[in-house]
Amino acid sequence: MNRPPELSVVVPAYNNAATIRETIESILSQDGVGFELVIADHASSDATRNIAADYADDPRVRILDTPAGGGAARNWNRVTRAAHGVYLKLVCGDDVLRPGVLARQVALLRSTGAVLTASRRDIIDAHGRIVMRAWGLRGIDRPLGGAEAARRALRVGSNVFGEPASVTMRRAALVEAGGWFDAFPYLIDQATYTRVLESGDFVPDLQVGATFRMSSTQWSVALSRSQARQARAFHAWYRARRPDVVSRLDLLQGDVRATAMAHGRKLAYAALRRRMR
Repeated sequence: MNRPPELSVVVPAYNNAATIRETIESILSQDGVGFELVIADHASSDATRNIAADYADDPRVRILDTPAGGGAARNWNRVTRAAHGVYLKLVCGDDVLRPGVLARQVALLRSTGAVLTASRRDIIDAHGRIVMRAWGLRGIDRPLGGAEAARRALRVGSNVFGEPASVTMRRAALVEAGGWFDAFPYLIDQATYTRVLESGDFVPDLQVGATFRMSSTQWSVALSRSQARQARAFHAWYRARRPDVVSRLDLLQGDVRATAMAHGRKLAYAALRRRMR
């Protein structure tokens, strides 16, 4: 029987034909750790599935199909359930890993016993141009107990851990937490990290480990308002779940900052739209 890989990198793909080749190649070019790559196409209407199939002969690669419907959580959980590794990193089909991040993050988790690590990331536009460098880890740039790391992120009012491409976690901790948690869809990543961190510690990866691509679907004012509402609902949920961790002051500060950041996003998205013309 083959020994399972130390790490699973999982890609829940949907209509990523323009970017998924770069995503896959940024993963397969990593070295220093044994890993599998599991790609699940969520009934894409473009060439995403065909492009992924170009890599099917690589023994590290498995390609799955997820039926339409169910939102992001359906495909994120589908591809995660198919993983075998001790550790897991989810990379969306339009994000890119920086060289060395897989080996570095696995080494951090292995050496510290932490359940989750997160790196800084570069924010890029649809053309791959860097908009913001080395973003993330505000207030969590040192090893912390898991609950304290989650509290600090809530208090900041933003997902300072970053999108999933920045994060590697112990797969067993994610499974124990119930998988990807989509009660607050715009915060599926931060809400899931919060649940995973209830089972162990956080250790930061202070280097830039990935990029996050801002797309035109993120540029609406309505979306910013919905994100702020869901952030406040998530804060209230976590306060109710862990009143021993999150104080009323934490809740108030997190809500105020999440609302302020929503207003800031309107300006940022407007600037990006002008830049993309």
